[in-house]
Amino acid sequence: MNIACHYAIVRFLPFVETGEFANVGVVLFSPNARHFGMDRRLKSFDHGNALKLWDELIKPRETMLRFSEPRIVLAANVPAKLEALYQYYVERNFVNREYQEKVLVRGVRDWLRDANLQSLFAPARVGNDEYHAQFPFVEMKDQTPAKIIKPLNLVYGEAARIIDHGGQWVVRVNALKKRNLLPAQVLFAIDGPTDATPRGKARKEVVQELEDAGVIVTPYNDRQRVIAFARQP
Repeated sequence: MNIACHYAIVRFLPFVETGEFANVGVVLFSPNARHFGMDRRLKSFDHGNALKLWDELIKPRETMLRFSEPRIVLAANVPAKLEALYQYYVERNFVNREYQEKVLVRGVRDWLRDANLQSLFAPARVGNDEYHAQFPFVEMKDQTPAKIIKPLNLVYGEAARIIDHGGQWVVRVNALKKRNLLPAQVLFAIDGPTDATPRGKARKEVVQELEDAGVIVTPYNDRQRVIAFARQP
């Protein structure tokens, strides 16, 4: 049986003046299922008090944490619906991994263009018939890869997905290096969590493994370092 649920998106506004925000969570309330979900479930409350709490929670206020207008959704499984809403609005699971990395690639391409370096780099397959990998920015010298820039998206909701995706590139880098097919100058510009959560630790693990393979790793937002790397001989 489908149950009516009220929900609102939690939004973080670091600069109230501009109105810009980022979705950081979802709160969901179902009177019939006696469920109020954000980070935990509250089992012992009556409907009247729960409604007051809901109304107060989503009331507009001049703080950096805001809530969207309340919405209604039908759910057969209320906790599962809360998780699905979180994955959609916060983790943006409708945007696939390939699309997210294309956005990062587009950003680096713009940086290189603005620095008049775009003519030095082009997408290329690095390797040979035995093993190869495709990179978006490769500088060739005498028909040999001399420098690589690789944007890498590690913005995932679960540490396991960060390790899986980052690990794919660790394997590729090491496979090329083992066969003497990897240029000496390789930079990965990584977008991902840097806090002390399991997700942040997973990113740190990927970074360490890439650095152990001889790769230069920089945060994706460090535009100047990427440009400096591209310029150096």
